[in-house]
Amino acid sequence: MITLYDCVTAPSPRRARILLAEKRVPHETVQVDLRNGEQLGEAYRLINPHCTVPALKVEEGAVLTDNAAIAAYLEARYPEPPLLGRTPLDKAEIAGWQWRVEFEGLAAIAEAFRNSSPAMAGRALTGPVGYAQIPELAQRGLARVQLFFTMLNNHLAGRDFIAAGQFSIVDITAVVAVDFARVVKVRPGDEHPNLRRWREAMQARGTMGG
Repeated sequence: MITLYDCVTAPSPRRARILLAEKRVPHETVQVDLRNGEQLGEAYRLINPHCTVPALKVEEGAVLTDNAAIAAYLEARYPEPPLLGRTPLDKAEIAGWQWRVEFEGLAAIAEAFRNSSPAMAGRALTGPVGYAQIPELAQRGLARVQLFFTMLNNHLAGRDFIAAGQFSIVDITAVVAVDFARVVKVRPGDEHPNLRRWREAMQARGTMGG
């Protein structure tokens, strides 16, 4: 049985949850209490020494400790429906947009949040090492998030999906990014009609959670 090490309040494991739901993969779930630092404890370090979630223990016994590895495994092990593309060009377009949404979206939000939230003091980066906050990075991150929303809204004009004309892992990552931006008080507004339309359509799939 596959086991997902999860935290219902965190964006990164939500990506894995949605992927598992879209692939309809049976699995068990173990909650990791990030708020109280369970990910830094000795027991969880034995599972994932990087001290992050998600982690996915697969049927072969290996533990995958990042979303890229989890997606690659699940796509290979459960190829239908394909979420990383079918043709070489579709795979390339989806991979390119996945990188862009991760870097320009999720990373920017994390930069803004982790460098400004009092709860993240000394935890400006994930993982076992504590890093001090840099307020200037928070301001830069916020500007990047707002630009990301504008870019995504413009790109979605006339499109139902972000990449290759199909639902893909990019849509999953972007849903999580758009929702995660609430922590830095950025939400799709009237100036983002395409983004709002797309987000409503994604919610209608029934796999996105909250």
